[in-house]
Amino acid sequence: MRVLLVEDHQPLVKALRQGLEEEGFAVDVATDGEEADVKCRSTSYDVVVLDVMLPKVDGLSLLKRWRGSGINTHVLMLTAKTTTNDKVTGLDAGADDYLPKPFEMDELFARLRALIRRGHQQKDPVLRCYDLEIDTAARTVRRSGQVVHLTPREYALLEFLAFHRGKVVTRSMIWEHLYDEYDENTSNVVDVYIRYLRNKVDKGFDPPLILTRWGEGYMLRGDDDPPPQKA
Repeated sequence: MRVLLVEDHQPLVKALRQGLEEEGFAVDVATDGEEADVKCRSTSYDVVVLDVMLPKVDGLSLLKRWRGSGINTHVLMLTAKTTTNDKVTGLDAGADDYLPKPFEMDELFARLRALIRRGHQQKDPVLRCYDLEIDTAARTVRRSGQVVHLTPREYALLEFLAFHRGKVVTRSMIWEHLYDEYDENTSNVVDVYIRYLRNKVDKGFDPPLILTRWGEGYMLRGDDDPPPQKA
């Protein structure tokens, strides 16, 4: 999933970006409010991590501007202010969650995963498709009870397909959500990772779950998709 990290304290930016990338997130960074505004309006992010105290435009003003413009991306606010009134102000401005500094990275990751599930109207942390189980909290995958070992990028792709189960996702949609602005890969890398996934998730199992819709994109088999006819 793709995250916009809006923070001007460089040591914290470095630590957060590294931690988020290790968790499988694609991360874009903005170090002031104006840069964050441009990026949020031009890119479809799954979630924004937004500091309150920022140069040029502060986080609360920026959030109010986004909500007033109809931008509904989930926003988790970071702030050193910890009073109840500060939290109420942030939430009333349109924040979806609020995390005071200092915080543990694991709590940040858990809150981000919860916001992403909320964005897909998925309360259960375990996504299921036939005999496939994806535990979004533990970031583990099983098929027919067998553990499927995936790289972070493979896992991110499978999770994205699962959140859109039964619906076609285009290559451009996958690219926008799984690759950050610094990635130098070309778009055909999506096809490569689909092939990797099929070798791990579908090979040796029935029915195949990762489907190609020619000229459209890819999808994870929905309940209404019939299994292929056997010869």
